[in-house]
Amino acid sequence: MIERDDKSKLQDLLKVLEITRSLAAVMDLDSVFWLVIERSMELLDAERASLFLYDSVHNELVSRVAVGASEIRMPAERGIVGETIRSGQTVNVPDAYADARFNRDVDRRTGFRTRNILSVPLRDYEGSLVGVLQVLNKRSGPFDAYDITLAETLGAQAGVALQRARLIEHYVEKQRLERAMKIAQEIQQNLLPKENPQISGFDVAGFSRAADETGGDTYDFLSLDDGRCMLVVADASGHGIGPALVIAETRAMLRAVGVGGCNVAHILNLVNNLLARDLGEARFVTCFLGMLDPTTGHLEYASAGHGPLLFYRRSEDRFTEVGATGLPFGVFEDAVFDNVSNFAFTPGDFAALTTDGIFEASNAVGELFGLERMKLVLRRDRDLPAEQMIANLHQAVIEFTGGAPQADDVTAVVVRRK
Repeated sequence: MIERDDKSKLQDLLKVLEITRSLAAVMDLDSVFWLVIERSMELLDAERASLFLYDSVHNELVSRVAVGASEIRMPAERGIVGETIRSGQTVNVPDAYADARFNRDVDRRTGFRTRNILSVPLRDYEGSLVGVLQVLNKRSGPFDAYDITLAETLGAQAGVALQRARLIEHYVEKQRLERAMKIAQEIQQNLLPKENPQISGFDVAGFSRAADETGGDTYDFLSLDDGRCMLVVADASGHGIGPALVIAETRAMLRAVGVGGCNVAHILNLVNNLLARDLGEARFVTCFLGMLDPTTGHLEYASAGHGPLLFYRRSEDRFTEVGATGLPFGVFEDAVFDNVSNFAFTPGDFAALTTDGIFEASNAVGELFGLERMKLVLRRDRDLPAEQMIANLHQAVIEFTGGAPQADDVTAVVVRRK
């Protein structure tokens, strides 16, 4: 073992203090990695160093950066690094190839020859293991007890610096995602109708609120050249950014096909075929599509897996529940949507077209809001404007759930004959 005099020890201490100061000045994780690796090699007069973080999800150790080598991933239980993780103690290997724990795979892949290893556990401020610093090939011979003291002193500073850098990295990523989600939310909100349509003899309104920043529901109104109005209520499976992308594509396709004034069956058949080629097996979209003709008072409609739909006949004070007339979009190509229905509105009649986020909303004991409560609220408000009917229905759902966080996207369209 090489004896150090007081002057050498003082110089080493000053180096450690200088490294500590440098670690306090860098915030990003990669900079901390490079700094620890480079300074550990300098401090311990070594040829190479690697820094490993523990990936608990995959039970792997990951080297983000390494001098002279690309990123390395290895099972957490393998090699000298794995021994350091298991024991939580510094491992000093004076002759790597004479130690059965040494994993020779890395040397075989890189062409590097490992002679000796000092493997030091890195702990955060609370003492939890966050990774391993491994220093290789001390130039003057095997690592000794003094080297271990230096490495562990450096490791104590590096572990806390890594913890801070990881927290900052997670925070920055969270902020980035929140900004991205905010933009996605704004885009999706802008895809909803800016105002309710003005249709002679009818009062029509729509509403949609996502459970997350973005959602898988939409509704749409499209005035056609022949005087009809195309009405859409659609719901992509799930909620979040994935369904939001799917539902935006669905809306775009419905508009592109519907603007030509095609009939309901043709629009549904064509859009389904297009979506079926894009959506994976786990994705589908339910969709109500209707063509409201104000000159006749008739609503021609069909439902691709969407329902139940509620139609209220004022003269009979009676609701009719209508289920889906076809499969959801995307289940398979060439599905047929020729089962088209017709509802003839008379004064006071209305249709309530909603997604399942309303009638499947549940309270604290798991009871569903259900269709019967929907009917009670809608019947009570049957003489109110369509927009107010929807607002009251939504408020009834909020009160029923006790103000709990919204579990699913909520969308509703009410079409009422004046």
